[in-house]
Amino acid sequence: MVVSGRRDDSPVPRNATLLLNSEGRLVLQSTQGQDTNIAEISSPGSSASMLDSGNFVLYSSDKEIIWQSFDYPTDTLLPTQRLLAEQELFSSISETDHSTGKFRLKMQQDGNLVQYPTETSDTAAYSYWSSATNGWGANVTLNLDVDGRLYLLNSSNFNTENLTEGYNATRGIIYLAKLDSDGILRLYSYNTRQDRASTVVWESSKNKCDPKGVCGFNSFCVLNDQKPECRCLPGYSFVNQGNWTSGCERNFTAESCSKKNGSVKYMIQPLENTRWEDLPYFVLSETTKEDCQQACLVDCNCEAALF
Repeated sequence: MVVSGRRDDSPVPRNATLLLNSEGRLVLQSTQGQDTNIAEISSPGSSASMLDSGNFVLYSSDKEIIWQSFDYPTDTLLPTQRLLAEQELFSSISETDHSTGKFRLKMQQDGNLVQYPTETSDTAAYSYWSSATNGWGANVTLNLDVDGRLYLLNSSNFNTENLTEGYNATRGIIYLAKLDSDGILRLYSYNTRQDRASTVVWESSKNKCDPKGVCGFNSFCVLNDQKPECRCLPGYSFVNQGNWTSGCERNFTAESCSKKNGSVKYMIQPLENTRWEDLPYFVLSETTKEDCQQACLVDCNCEAALF
């Protein structure tokens, strides 16, 4: 498991050095002498330490913590770390590319913990999972204990919701919560003694097709032996054959409305038992399947119909 900082920056050179310089700033120094500031601090740092919790902290001369990595989560929460109100976890692009991916988990001001695609607004239409705890007020936090208990806590330290009940706090076992690249939040049990093996002990969804947008534009997700598989709509092909989450594009040339003089023939191909996120521009009332199909065929602007 990897916790990344500055994840969308260029890769760090092999010969770069993390340095607490003479000015008390924590910087990443390259052999070219270029310093990249790592921590925004109001006063000079005196020392830095990697704690057993996984928190990297910067201290003042008075031994006060003036900066800590736990305040800047990426896709992972470690034990004793919190996700504050209005903070978010962002998934990685893939298991090997830790740049910002397609999904986010937000601790909202209304007390609700919600999963969305990255480039969307915080509205129910885009949500694909939530803790259903809206209305608990501001300043609710998501917390992870050392025993694997993942829970929500309000500003009065009242436990509003247990996402997991917790497990045995065994020596050598570390629990961590991660928003994976497939858009699902999972709690892992990580064994530091036995080949560093990890086990999923809880996940926000069992259906890997639940995350909205997992397959990209003009494609849809189906489960094949419980594994997600993206397929293109009829008349479309994958944009990138080596990446089935990249979406699909037309494999035919669409005629403009001005050229449709009756000689252009289209047909509708059905996709049954498919759930669509639907925002129609026109709704027919009391219609049959055949009438719905015909209404789309004679409408130059209609590209899909949902019955």
